[in-house]
Amino acid sequence: MTDALLVRSTTVLRPDPTRTLLHLFIAGQEDFGSPSGRAGAVMDRALRLTEAEVRAELDAVTAVFGPRHRDLDYWLEVHAERMAGRMPRRVALSRDRLMLIGALFTNEVAVEGAALTNPSIVPFADVVNGTASFIMSVRGISEGHRSSIGFRTVHVDAAGEVRVDPPGRTLNPGLQTEGHLHKRTFAGLLSRLGDLDDDARSVLDGLSDQFSAADLDRQIARLVKDRETYRNADGTAHRFRAIAERSYSLTFPRETDPSVRILWPHSAAEWRGMEDLRLVEFRSSDRDFGYFGTYTAFDGRQVSQQMFHTRDFVSFDIFPVTGSAARGKGLALFPRLVGGKYVALSRHDGESNYVAFSDHPESWDSPVRLQTPEHPWEALQVGNCGSPLETDAGWLVLTHSVGPMRCYTISAILLDLDDPTRMIGHLDDPLIAPIDGARDGYVPNVVYSCGAAIHNGNLIVPFGINDEAIGFASGSVHDVIDAMVTTR
Repeated sequence: MTDALLVRSTTVLRPDPTRTLLHLFIAGQEDFGSPSGRAGAVMDRALRLTEAEVRAELDAVTAVFGPRHRDLDYWLEVHAERMAGRMPRRVALSRDRLMLIGALFTNEVAVEGAALTNPSIVPFADVVNGTASFIMSVRGISEGHRSSIGFRTVHVDAAGEVRVDPPGRTLNPGLQTEGHLHKRTFAGLLSRLGDLDDDARSVLDGLSDQFSAADLDRQIARLVKDRETYRNADGTAHRFRAIAERSYSLTFPRETDPSVRILWPHSAAEWRGMEDLRLVEFRSSDRDFGYFGTYTAFDGRQVSQQMFHTRDFVSFDIFPVTGSAARGKGLALFPRLVGGKYVALSRHDGESNYVAFSDHPESWDSPVRLQTPEHPWEALQVGNCGSPLETDAGWLVLTHSVGPMRCYTISAILLDLDDPTRMIGHLDDPLIAPIDGARDGYVPNVVYSCGAAIHNGNLIVPFGINDEAIGFASGSVHDVIDAMVTTR
């Protein structure tokens, strides 16, 4: 066991159920039972209330939830407008009744009510007096195991001691706007699904390399209008729209603290969760400088890969990832181009580590196998624990392994700087493993990271504990590399 190479911090972040987000709620469309909602019946009851009853109930809602959400009125109005199609067109509604209708279709979501876990960390500000500032992403798990992405600001001093700023209280899901659509993304996803047929090609042929949602709507309308000559027109239209909604932009008020910004599921592909974000600071080109994040989108049955790009953690461009190397979970980008190519770690087969190269960060094919399970403690699978870290000795990659009793551990390998398909070193034992007294939680016997950092020669590893809380470990990066066995 190489656990002695790193020292575990006493700092532990635990889920806070008081951090809530206001969310649209449709009675009858919960995560179980009948798929048919009861919105019509609820609306009828709201319209039968007297104005006095409306005023009294709205006052009660405001008294309880106003202090909890400074933007309560805004979200009640937004949700009421979302339900406008259920309202009789010729009924004039008072503002009070409109707001109460909004309250009937709103609920609070404790974004980390069940767990706070699987962190990833990147530099975010200049070093001051030996202390570096970082942004750390976190996976919040709420009711029904729905995951979202949150952030914390973290400070690490010259000795590797970690301090996490207290998070803000009023959460903000951002303003969603139309995303950038790319022909190669649609072609890649449709091809993977076996749906790149004549109907799909007819739509793509009418589009530029980059196009808008309006451009796509025009091509879909043309296809559907000619459904007699296109056998699968309606199905093709549905598939194109499903892919299109996976690309969107989010913007947050610049004055807000990063810890109150929440990336909450927006598209159907990620509706059941946005999981295990792997952050990387990218430094290779003017176009892409900033930060990329790759995460697993879960729709309740299938997983897919999504990615975002941001320069400031205020505005985010979010889009799907295509290609054979992007299947499954665990795509992690290298922090710069290698040989003029984007490079990423992949675990597309679910059990081994791979490396893939690409001309575009959203498309990954032809993965090269890098590491397969060999030791008893990794007999079930190996994978990455985030993006590689560049050192003079090579690319340091933290890995995760799963062994007997579904115990997760963290280890490390070293890749050649110029040829990252070549592993030049590896640890023969776990670097971090579950320990007695810290095995119990939402998912027992798990330590798992989605991204580490290096500061002042110290390896800083935030890691999830039993899929419930977040801990930290640090130690000399050189000691970790020196402990590695040369790979032949």
